[in-house]
Amino acid sequence: MLYILLANGFEEVEAIAPLDIIRRAGFEVMTAGVGGDVICGAHGISVECDTVIEAILPEEVEGIILPGGMPGTTNLQENGNVCELIEYCRKNELLLAAICAAPMILGEMGILSGHDAVCFPGFEEHLHGADICDCPIAVSENIITARGAGAALEFGAAIVDYFAGEDGAGQGILDSMQYPL
Repeated sequence: MLYILLANGFEEVEAIAPLDIIRRAGFEVMTAGVGGDVICGAHGISVECDTVIEAILPEEVEGIILPGGMPGTTNLQENGNVCELIEYCRKNELLLAAICAAPMILGEMGILSGHDAVCFPGFEEHLHGADICDCPIAVSENIITARGAGAALEFGAAIVDYFAGEDGAGQGILDSMQYPL
């Protein structure tokens, strides 16, 4: 199961757009609340999560997706359960995907060292050891990072490509949605 971890102050587009793309592709993905089962985004949109982080069994995790937004990113970063799941994914070479400010969590944990990565402009100093790219999305082995809300659909498509095992599967979903115009 893929999990999109939501903490109060998350960037709504960065969570919901990839969630939609991944589900359209037929992959199992759930939202998991960090701090409750109803989480309020940075722009006042509340989401009733499918589960809470405390209910996630690590052995069922296929990957973790971290939306950005403030203070959502710092709320994720400060949660011990989030850090444990990220570390589990790192050790087991499972997907770690983060967008906007959220790649800083991976960078601060030393996970991005030697990997291509991107983030929202101004957060690069937190991507310790990463090869910072000048592109909207960076895919490096089991790590996918994206620049921000404007790249949220492509971020979801990159996650689909990762699990489909082929480039273009995610773009096929975007094409069916008439994106880009």
